[in-house]
Amino acid sequence: MGSDRRPADKVTTFRALHVPGQPLLMPNPWDAGTAKLLASLGFAALATTSSGHAGTLGRLDGSVDKAEALAHAASIVAAVDVPVSADLEDGFADDPDAVFATVTDAVAVGLAGCSIEDFGGDPDPSIYDAKLAAERVAAAAQAAGTGTGLVLTARAENFIRGNPDLADTIARLQAYQQAGADVLYAPGLRDFSDIRSVVTSVDRPVNVLVLPGLATVAELAQAGVARISVGGAFSQVALAALTRAGRELLDDGTYGFLDLAAEGRKQAITAFRDR
Repeated sequence: MGSDRRPADKVTTFRALHVPGQPLLMPNPWDAGTAKLLASLGFAALATTSSGHAGTLGRLDGSVDKAEALAHAASIVAAVDVPVSADLEDGFADDPDAVFATVTDAVAVGLAGCSIEDFGGDPDPSIYDAKLAAERVAAAAQAAGTGTGLVLTARAENFIRGNPDLADTIARLQAYQQAGADVLYAPGLRDFSDIRSVVTSVDRPVNVLVLPGLATVAELAQAGVARISVGGAFSQVALAALTRAGRELLDDGTYGFLDLAAEGRKQAITAFRDR
């Protein structure tokens, strides 16, 4: 069952969990069931994943609209007792006023946090001009301070969009800090020295995305990282396990996947039992 805790209490809890050097491990469920399962394992906060959510609809990342994303986030908020942050992509708009409206709606859903990225535009998405990107974060920050509020994460997308420009990434994160972001995030960073440079160049908690070759949690803690998330990775693990099971049945006619199924069934009983 979900929590009766007030949204404001969850926001306060979520904000307090961001401690540089003691990173919050924040996994990304893709539906209410996986949210309940991850919470049952002991994770203190969760975040939605745009790619994982899109996958549940049989789509690729970037194809979910604002209404779908907020409804999805609301279903996860209702399912668990822990704070939930939402991946709101580019705010589903270019214009700062429209981003303000998106984050205002996110506050009303009861989220403890949300993220806004600086990559978007239709029909040809690209990295937003730095000035416009900062204005968009400022609008999001203004909305994040209304009502019960929420913790705003501002994302600089350079590294994950094929433009590994560290200097520009740091300059953008510094601008987003000045614009009012609570947490800063440059998905795609892998090099330990780059991560340390980002952490030491800003005065806000920094989130790092898990990627192949990334330093361990303990090493990232030493660098002063405050939060670590997995993006769509867990949902992709689930898809891979399903694919392997399907291939085994189709190609080999065997049932080795039942061992993993038994493990999953046991965890589901633990996670989904009414408390």
